Amino acid sequence: MQRYGFQFQDVTHAAGIDFIHHAPTLDPALDPIMPEVAAMGAAVSVVDYDQDGWPDLYVTDSSEGSQNHLYHNLRNGKFTDVAAKLGVADINKSGTGVSMGSVWGDYDNDGYPDLLLFKWGQPQLFHNDQGHGFTDVTAKSGLPKWVNANAATWMDYDCDGHLDILLCGYYSEDVDLWKLKNTRMMPNSFEYAQNGGRKYLLRGRGDGTFQDVTARVGLNSHRWTLAVGAADLQGSGYPDIVLANDYGVTEVYANNAGKSFTEIGRQANIGYRPKSGMSVAFGDVLNQGGFALYVTNISAEGNLVQGNNLWVARPGKDLKYDNWAEDAGVYQGGWSFGAQFGDLNNDGALDLALTNGYISASKDKSYWYDFSKVAGGNSTIISDAKNWPPMENMSLSGYEQKHIWLGDGYGKFADVAQAVGYTDTHDGRSVALADLWNTGALDMIVANQRGPLLIYKNTVTPKNQWLEFDLSGNRGNRGAIGAQVRLFWKNSRGQEVEQLQEVQAASGFCAQNDHRLHFGLGPHPRIDRAVIRWPGGAGTSKTLTMSQIQLDRNNPVQEPQ
Repeated sequence: MQRYGFQFQDVTHAAGIDFIHHAPTLDPALDPIMPEVAAMGAAVSVVDYDQDGWPDLYVTDSSEGSQNHLYHNLRNGKFTDVAAKLGVADINKSGTGVSMGSVWGDYDNDGYPDLLLFKWGQPQLFHNDQGHGFTDVTAKSGLPKWVNANAATWMDYDCDGHLDILLCGYYSEDVDLWKLKNTRMMPNSFEYAQNGGRKYLLRGRGDGTFQDVTARVGLNSHRWTLAVGAADLQGSGYPDIVLANDYGVTEVYANNAGKSFTEIGRQANIGYRPKSGMSVAFGDVLNQGGFALYVTNISAEGNLVQGNNLWVARPGKDLKYDNWAEDAGVYQGGWSFGAQFGDLNNDGALDLALTNGYISASKDKSYWYDFSKVAGGNSTIISDAKNWPPMENMSLSGYEQKHIWLGDGYGKFADVAQAVGYTDTHDGRSVALADLWNTGALDMIVANQRGPLLIYKNTVTPKNQWLEFDLSGNRGNRGAIGAQVRLFWKNSRGQEVEQLQEVQAASGFCAQNDHRLHFGLGPHPRIDRAVIRWPGGAGTSKTLTMSQIQLDRNNPVQEPQ
């Protein structure tokens, strides 16, 4: 029996996957610091593109002319790449930019998720032709022509039944990284930079066309956004927005009944201390029916210790959060990128998986001293790439140990990564969780910058039971993005447990998890009920209560008429 109730096994090769990520090559003026400015693009999203009940994987590459991959799940432990056959491989053509990530959402409510590809360059939208292929519909969509985007998500911000797009720039949109006008394209501050890319909230009409409503709703951020999350934090039925920003503070935008957004980060006790936000994930870590926010940053002993943030909501209706990360044991994660909540051992408490590492080059040479010199300069020095010292094969937080933190359901976590088989030291970027082989265990997929895609199969002790919910909308928002499940049960000790989960598109860093909601229950649980709320604000949301639920299986549930 596994010591911690589960064990990961690297099955990448056995699954038929042999993918290595390639970084972009940008304007030659950036050659001295190319490893640093071209340090992103490795991403993975989980999608059941053909709706056969088995999760598939879409993986981005990021060099000009490289191919993206859509790995179809063959249901026997193996995958096969169908991206070229279905028309979503040849994406990184010269002059169009390169892929940074993807998110899937059913914009026309035909029952099949469509593909939004965000890039440093031209974002692209592909219609899913009932799992048989994809049609590029970018030209008529209304997407902006050029966005140096590092984050995007689908959401129905006004609950009209049609999915909307939130697209978040990193570098400013007037920068062509392959044809620079000048080298003054870096952040103008390491703490308060606001010369990054703009945000685009694109309201969906349900027919593949979108209207830019960004200014109208008050999303005026120009911070350097690396991750976006959308979830109902207020209990209003409408999705709120969290932006994890590099070189600055995390921003929280409260949804005002689908009409506008108000930035409340400082008011919520979150947006007061600038860090290097790279990932945002939501999890009910206390099993009390509310979301905590986990935002990753940078920690390197002796150089820079920002610490990751675990924002736990205070009791009450006002959104106020306290940072539990240090006491919880999830504070230091190295140069932290992607992180996801999930119950990895099915014991009824959420765990936390994190990947990290920035640039692994020479093991004998560190760039930290040079990095600190430019970080201490004024805005004129910092913002011009020509002032940044050359990297010359030096490492910057390279070869880092990864983290799996087991949660106890009371806000404490213990790192077990080495013991459970998560031992690679690649430069991790994107991590996603999915029940890849429908066994009731959350497997882990990790995309590494200039490194391999890794598939970790999870084996969980059979004494712990589980439930999954596969939610679908009725007419509008067929993918049920924004729908919530509150599950109530008694554990084996007779304690009452409540856990909240929500169907989301983007989660973590440049990642998307399994669409199905996965609940671990521990041994011998007694289920009370599941309360399912579909999206819809102003009293229009539909709710279903289920009390007769069979354990150890996936439960498809459709929105009531």
